[in-house]
Parts: sequence; structure tokens; C-alpha cells
Amino acid sequence: MTATIQRITNIFTPSGGEYVPLDSLQRKGSTSSQQQQPVDNLASSTSASPAGAGAITPGTLISRLRSPSRNNTTNNSYSNIHTDDSDPNPFVLVDHTAYTAPPDFPSSTTSHSTRERRFDPFEHQEDIRQLYRNTAVNRPRTMTESTFFRSEEMSLIQLYIPAEVAQPTVAELGELGLVQFRDLNPDVNAFQRAFVNEIRRFDEMERQLRFFTLQIEKVGIHVRPSIPSTHLSRARSRQELDDLEERISEHENRLLQMNNSHETMQRRYLELTELKHVLRETSDFFQEAVSHQEDIRNSFDEPDAPLLDRDLETGGSGAQTHGLNLGNVTGVIPRSKMQTFERILWRSLRGNLYMNTAEIDEPVVDPSSDAVVEKNVFIIFAHGREILAKIKKISESLGATLYPIDSNAESRRDALHDVERHIDEFNSVLVNTTQTRRLELTRISENLTSWMTIVKKEKATYHTMNHFNYDINRKCLIAEGWCPTNEINTIQAALREVTQRSGSMVPSILNELKTHKEPPTFHKTNKFTAGFQGIVDGYGMAKYREVNPGLFTVISFPFLFAVMFGDVGHGFLVLLVGIYLVLNERKLASVDSEMFQMVYSGRYIVLLMGAFSLFTGMMYNDIFSRALPWFQSGWHFNVPEDYDGKTTLVAEPTGHTYIFGIDYAWHGTENYLLFTNSYKMKMSVILGVIHMSFGICMVYQNAKFYRKPIDIIGGFIPQMLFMQSLFGYLAVMILYKWTVNWFETDAAGHVIRNSPPSLLNTMIYMFLSPGSVAEADKLYPGQSFVQGLLVLIALICVPWMLFLKPYYLNCISNTASYLRLWALSLAHAQLSEVLWTMTLGLAWKFSGGLGAVMTIAMFTMWFSSTIFILIGMEGLSAFLHALRLHWVEFNSKFYIGTGYAFEPFSFATMLVEKDP
Repeated sequence: MTATIQRITNIFTPSGGEYVPLDSLQRKGSTSSQQQQPVDNLASSTSASPAGAGAITPGTLISRLRSPSRNNTTNNSYSNIHTDDSDPNPFVLVDHTAYTAPPDFPSSTTSHSTRERRFDPFEHQEDIRQLYRNTAVNRPRTMTESTFFRSEEMSLIQLYIPAEVAQPTVAELGELGLVQFRDLNPDVNAFQRAFVNEIRRFDEMERQLRFFTLQIEKVGIHVRPSIPSTHLSRARSRQELDDLEERISEHENRLLQMNNSHETMQRRYLELTELKHVLRETSDFFQEAVSHQEDIRNSFDEPDAPLLDRDLETGGSGAQTHGLNLGNVTGVIPRSKMQTFERILWRSLRGNLYMNTAEIDEPVVDPSSDAVVEKNVFIIFAHGREILAKIKKISESLGATLYPIDSNAESRRDALHDVERHIDEFNSVLVNTTQTRRLELTRISENLTSWMTIVKKEKATYHTMNHFNYDINRKCLIAEGWCPTNEINTIQAALREVTQRSGSMVPSILNELKTHKEPPTFHKTNKFTAGFQGIVDGYGMAKYREVNPGLFTVISFPFLFAVMFGDVGHGFLVLLVGIYLVLNERKLASVDSEMFQMVYSGRYIVLLMGAFSLFTGMMYNDIFSRALPWFQSGWHFNVPEDYDGKTTLVAEPTGHTYIFGIDYAWHGTENYLLFTNSYKMKMSVILGVIHMSFGICMVYQNAKFYRKPIDIIGGFIPQMLFMQSLFGYLAVMILYKWTVNWFETDAAGHVIRNSPPSLLNTMIYMFLSPGSVAEADKLYPGQSFVQGLLVLIALICVPWMLFLKPYYLNCISNTASYLRLWALSLAHAQLSEVLWTMTLGLAWKFSGGLGAVMTIAMFTMWFSSTIFILIGMEGLSAFLHALRLHWVEFNSKFYIGTGYAFEPFSFATMLVEKDP
């Protein structure tokens, strides 16, 4: 027993030396506090240095960026720019300038607790671009104006980069994010490229940093977030990277040593804890075994043999009486395996055993997984060495831990006392070890974001350099890539700056190549237009320089959504959500939820959808299915005093015209649904014709730009003629029918015009009997000739399009598809009406206390259903239908969508991407 306790409580190091607290370990070769300071110190340095003479360094933080003095002249822009290659701590990315923080960021001397705002690397990337734009030499070149109507004009450039400045040059281009490099070695295996060793090196460093991240998250330490200087860091020299690699390795070795020591001590502490419970419980087990001698005797094959001595407390580990050897197996097993353990023992030993168990009420932590495991103490009495050996094998196979226990009561009490004393000692050692390990992780967390940024940037730089060719004679790297034509001067300014900063005598050379290869498509977007452009890109990437539907989608998408979702109340709630997302966009950008990020990325879409729904709701005069008397009504009901409520009343015109939208007097009338049904159906046709006609006009724009007259002759002209001959004519008839007073009478009181004709019948008979219209169905004079001519034009256009551009014969089905605007709008209004009637409308029929209780209960039901059904489900349905109308009905008219996206080498894009 004494040897067992000594084995468990051995807390010496593997080398056999005395245990040394890990916080006392020092880095080898560290002779002064000045040398040790860069390892763990991340305090911002504000050493004053004279400004560089014209040296522009985006690698340090620049005071004029994002500051009120942004519009200063060029000569005054460089007063605070500083280049310092003798950075005392190259891995602590700090500001060496007298940086005056703009309102978006706290000053560099602000405490760590105030630097919690999310840093947007794209904003600082744009700052770097703007800096180089201001310093670029504007050489004469033909440039096109940047618009959202078409993608940016792109150029294929070739770079000759001297080998000694290749790494800082490519890193600076990564900061700019303006060049999409082409792979000039497509047939070379990834493991045979020039910089594969460097990439492996940074892969290992990245693995170490991920290990630090997991350990820090496991402990629950807060990692210092990104700061501007982190992302504006300069390219690091080879010596600095070697030092960083050594520093990370030292931290990893110390942390691994601490983890191993901590896990070993936790495991031994677990064994002591289990042994304590075993010693406590076995005293009761032995006493209980004495009182159940008869049961134990009956469990063996020889029922007449005495199994236990009269006093088990005074015997050895196994009692020997009348030729019977009785032993025991004691240990701890997970509670989840207890039933399986008992069943296997019973079947294997055929019941020839006596077993007792007890639950351990103290939580037991598994040191390998840090999970809380529920365990039981067990003791098994049996006779025979083979049986006891078999019990031990079964126990160990099920994960049980066995502890040899002396059957002598005095020995067990002494052992229990020793175990409790060692547990107390272990508690203090574990606390000290945990604190030391937490201190080490805290030091790492102060630098982790900076280190991860440096490693990711360097790895991406060398990965990009693997795409280049190496010219042995010129000792330079040759690269090719696409960039916006308007940004060539900016790129040249960055190349000149790197050459000056590195002191190289050989500059990098940029050549613009002439090529017939199709360039990538690049649409300049901002946070407002990015969501709408994403809708278009989801359908297909635009061909280079074709008309961009994203410009029109900014208005048409939320408007068509609102046509189906029109309600003042629902639109206002959606608008509030959009306003909240926009006003808190910086804070909400860090929310780690894929579903929420989908909504967040379209926050401006939500904002406009709510605003347009508010507008269409006012047009429909609907607020939660109720009407609001915005203006004076044009109708009046003369209700007699003895009205019984059953007779139908007809409203009389008051002579006023309702100024905006549908008159509120229509709500609640018997023919309200009939009126709105006809109105919304015809409105859908008009909107569909306008939307598709505009798309056909874009066919002309693309054909003119690409100089393809066949698209004008075989596409734009016949498609426009066919569309307007049929559905354009229908839209005109709808508008004309709305403007005519069909019940106007003369002085004698006779109706001047015939009854308003059915437009559906007019369109049917327009093809069944072209050139003739019944007198009772005439809409206007000369209708027969006009309709005959339009039918003739439509018939001519069919073979015209069929032989040249057959895929344009889809306007009939597309027009019918726009009737979803009518169907969804009608369904939304009726569902809102039913919900109101079944909840609040029902509650307000009661009065008194019951009415108040019903109102509260029904309001809760109504509001919840409004949010989840009318806004959530109906809103999603309207969104998808609006998406369908843009992708299929509108884009199919002109959108080619066969391009590929411009994906430049950009550190900003790389840093915001999540690790797989």
C-alpha cells in the first residue's frame, strides 16, 4: 500500500530532478532584460523620430489617414510619415509616429480595454491606395471613367522585379490589393516550385499559432483584437522572421512542457482522488461482506465450503480457511459502463462472485479531455487466482482503474490519511502550475494576432511568388497579372516606394501588354452597393465590360419586393431592422453566425425593402390590414337611421379625388377584393412590361459596345417589336381604360359610352379575328386597324427571331410570370386580414376584465404571428420571387454572364477569411 501511494504521488520531473515551477524558466541565451523585453511585451512604443525625407511608408500608421486633414495638400501630407527599419521589436506591430487618432479609433496610448472595436482591413487598404494615388505620377494614358454601369477597364501587366526586393515588393502589392497574378508555371508541381521550403516553414509556424489559439480558447483568455498597425505592418526581413520563428518555437516548447506537467499532475491527482474514495467505500464493503456470508457461500460451486473467516477485518488480502482462498478486486469504473460490466462478469463467471458498488458523488475530471466523468467504486470477492485474473482483465478492458486494497482496517485508515495529505499538497501544486500556464498563455495572447497576421502575410507572399518565373541572367522575377487600367499609376508609385525604401539601385519595371485574352470582371462596389451586386453575381459573373444589372437592381429589386409585401406596418418593422443593422454595422460585423451574416451582408437591401414596402403600403392604404384616412375620401355612404345591417348600400361619389393611393373607403366593402384583385393584376402586367422592355433596351447597349450588329438586327429590334405589339399594347389599353369615365352621361342622362370591354377578351379576339372588333367591345376609334397591324408585326417577328436569336421567344411566359406580383400581394393582404380577425378582432368583442385579458393574450399571439409568419415567412417568399424575376425574366433579356471575377492578391481579403 505504501509503494502504491508513493507511485501515485511522485511529482518529480521526468529527469528525476526536483520539481521546478515553470514560471521560473528563462529563455536560453537571454542575458539582459533589454533582450528579453521584445518576447512578451506588446506595449505600444511612441518613440519620437524625425520624419523621413520624402519616404512614404504604408508599413507604419500614418496620422493623416482617416483624419480631418485628409484633404490637405500633398506637400503637407508627409510631415508625420516615418520610416524606421531599426524597429527594436519587429514583431510588436506598433505606431512609431505621433498618431492622432480619428474618431473611429482610440489613440495609441489608450488602454487595452478601449481597443475593442472591430478593425476593418478594407478601409485601411483603401487608405493605402489613396496614399499612392496622391503620390503617383499621372502619366498620359487613355482612361475610362469608373462607373457602376460597366465593369472596370482592365490591363494585362508584366512586372520585372529584382530578386533582392521581390519579397517586399510582392508584399506591398498585397497591401494594395490591385493585381490578380497569373500562374506562369501551371505545369509545375506544387512541391517542385521555387519557394516551397518557405511555405512549409510558415505552415509550421501557422500550425503553432493555431495550437496557441486552441489553448487560449480552452482557458478562456481574451485575445487582443486587431489594431490598425497590425494590418499596415511593413514586410519583415529574413532575420526578423528567423527571430519570430525561434520565439514561437520557444513559446511552444514551454507550453508543451507545461501541458505535459499539468496533465501528469492532473492524472496523478485523479488517481489519488479515486483511491481516496476506494479506501472510504471499501470499509463498508468489508463489513457488509461479513453480514452476507451465506449469500457469498451460495454463489460458489461448493455450497458447503466456508468462504470467509469469522473476522475479515483481521485477515490478509485473501482469507484462507478449510482450503478455500478468497481474494478481492477493487477499483473505479465509469458509471456509463457499469451495467455492461456487471453483465459480462455474471456471464463469464457464472455468478461465482460477490460484488458491491457505490457511486462517487464528487465530480471527476478526465485530464486528457477535461470532461467531467461520473464513476463508481466497486469491489468483487472471488476465490481462485485464475478467476481473479479474469476479473482484472475484464475490468481493465472496460476502462476500469484497479487499486490493490489491504483487507486490514488499520492499514486502510493509515493509507487514507496519507492519501488525503498528498491531495492537499497536490492542490497547491496544481494551482501554482495552472497560474504559471495561464500567465504564459496571457503573454502569448498579447502577441497572437500580430504574429498570425505576419505569418499569413508572409505565407501568402511566397505562395504568390511561386506563380512567377525566374530570369537567371537578369536575376529577377517575372510576373504577369491583371489590374484596373486606372490604377496602373498607383501600382507604379508603390513599386517606386519599395525600391527607395529598400535602397536598391535596380528598380522594378512595369509593362502594359497587349492581349486578346478576356480580362476578369471587376465592379467597384462599396458597402451600399455590394449586397445588390451580390444578387447579380449569384446568377452569373458578368462578361467583361457588359452592362451591369447591379445598377438597376438597387432600385428594381426592393421595389418589386415591396409590390408583393406592401403594408405600412410590416414595412416599418422591416425598415427598423434595416436601420438597426446599418447603424450598428461595425459592432455586428464580428457576430460569428453564418445565418446572421447573410442578413448582415444585405443590410442595405433590408433597409430599402422596408422603405419601399412603406411606400407601397401607403399606396395600398394597408397598415396591418387596416385602413388609414390619410386624405378626404371620394365616396360617401348614406346610411339610413333604420338600417338593419343586411341591405347592401351603394356609396356615392363626393366629387373629391383621393390624392394618394387607394381610397380608404374601399376597405370593408363587399367588392373590395374584386376591386383590388383587378387593380393589382393589371398593375403587375404594366410593371412586367416596363421591366422587360428596359432589359431589351440593354441588348442594344451591349450590342453597340461589343460592335455586334447581329444582336441589334436579330435581337433588339424584333424582340422590342414583338413585346410592344402584344404586351406593350395591353399595357396601353389598361392605362387608357383607367383614364376613361365609362359611366359619363349626356345632358339627357344617357350613358355616352358602352360598357367597359374586357381586355382579356380583346387580346383573345385580336388573334382569333384580326382586323375586326365588335361594336360593343370597342375601346377606342380605329381599334380594328391598329390591332390588325400589331398582329401582323408580331407574326413577322416570330420567324425573324426564330432563325437569328431563337432564345428570345420567351416574352409570353415571362410576362405571365410577373403575375406573381399580383398573387403574392393579394395573398399577403388576405393573410394579414385573417390574422387580425382571428386574434385582435376576436378579443375586442369582449368587454370588462375578460376583454383586457383577451386583448393582452391575443395581442401577443398577433404580434408573434406577424413577426414570424407575415414578416419572416412572407418576407422570405417575396424576396425569393423578386430574385426570380430579376434572374430569369429580366437578366435573360440581355445578360450574358460568362465572365470570371477579378480576385486580386489582397492581404485584406486574406485576413478576413476564416480558417477552414
